[in-house]
Amino acid sequence: MRVINRILILVFCGISSVVAGQEGTLEGYVLDGLKNNLTLKQKEVNYQKSLMVLKQARSYFYPDISINFRFSAAEGGRLIEFPVGTMLNPVYQTLNTLLGQQMFPDIENMNFAFYRPTEQETKVSLVQPLIDPKIYYNSRIKKELSYAIKADAESYQRQLVADIKTAYFNYLKTLQLIQLLDETRDLLEENVRVSEKLFENSKVTIDNVYRSRAEISKLDRESAMAWKNMQVARAYFNFLLNRTFEASINADVSYDSIPGVLTLGNLTVQALENREELDMLRSYSRAAESNLSMNQMDRIPSLYAAVDYGFQGNQYKFNQRQDYIFASLVLHWDIFHGFQKKAKIGEARVEHEIRTAQLKETEQQIKLQAIAAYYDLLASVESIRATEEELFSTKNAFRVVDRKFKEGQSSLVEYMDSRTSMTRAEENLIISKFDYQIKYAELERTACLYAFEND
Repeated sequence: MRVINRILILVFCGISSVVAGQEGTLEGYVLDGLKNNLTLKQKEVNYQKSLMVLKQARSYFYPDISINFRFSAAEGGRLIEFPVGTMLNPVYQTLNTLLGQQMFPDIENMNFAFYRPTEQETKVSLVQPLIDPKIYYNSRIKKELSYAIKADAESYQRQLVADIKTAYFNYLKTLQLIQLLDETRDLLEENVRVSEKLFENSKVTIDNVYRSRAEISKLDRESAMAWKNMQVARAYFNFLLNRTFEASINADVSYDSIPGVLTLGNLTVQALENREELDMLRSYSRAAESNLSMNQMDRIPSLYAAVDYGFQGNQYKFNQRQDYIFASLVLHWDIFHGFQKKAKIGEARVEHEIRTAQLKETEQQIKLQAIAAYYDLLASVESIRATEEELFSTKNAFRVVDRKFKEGQSSLVEYMDSRTSMTRAEENLIISKFDYQIKYAELERTACLYAFEND
């Protein structure tokens, strides 16, 4: 298994010597993740959708122009009586009397159908809002909500960078732990060989040999667990980049070093100025404020202008005898709606207060996050220094015990304890170094230290 592990590690690491900045290293992976991550794509599409909603809200400022065609046919219905006989027959009778002869006969009253047998109307209608607070404030609300959705996408973008880096360092950590276990196995195999040689020379009992072999079995169990952790870390890293889970990952050995530690300085100030979560909450707060203003302005009447120009007649003829123009001003004023306005204003005011309090609370949380991330990083640096000193001591102690054991002057228990202490110190150093990188990635996210290309 040791040989297989080493071969696969070389494959997964890409010979484990990729220089920082080359394609496939961490920065390249971060850019791939920002381009291909599925969750980020969904948030970006959601932002594009919000822009369409905003565009729709702004469209209400423009006039509504429409063309309407109507042709109708009717039969029956109400009749309109035109009393032409009632009006003219007395006149005709007087004229006949004066003339002395029956020159003007009596006529009957006329009846007209209320509905024309056929009628057409073709018109162009224009409606233009002149005063309507709802249109204005609705546009402002949609604008702020669009900003909030954009800030949410940018916040996840920053979180994604930290997640990719954390996953990458966890993967490198598992690789180095597997490599350490393989090197430790060499020591244990040498220990078995020495134990068997000492047993042949009657310097130790057979239980020493069994104990040495048992240590190899125990190490194989740890190797299997480390191998499993490496597979899971690789799959999760590839998941963030939207790649196949089995895709190989190039290991950048330059991250084995410890960069300098930042001072606290203006980290909290920078976090408060640049954290996208605060931009999102500020947009929500402004949207709530606009919603409150919209409900308060609902007492103001709305005023619209409407103009119709068209043709109307029994047949489709477009001439001056059938054309018409109709213009009007329409004022609408809601006087009373069962105290609905008052309730809406109260609801909007409470919503604005909630958003304001949420913003202040988040500001305090971000300050706390920046401070905690900074001191976590400092503690990680101290942990590395302490672990390096521990490893230095345990290595020197092991060299002495190993020499004495090979000469038969030290017990197997003492040898095993010394070897275990050295191995654990090496493991702790690997974990501490990559935990430092992970904590730095978290500080980088918290204090907005990572600069995106579009910044």
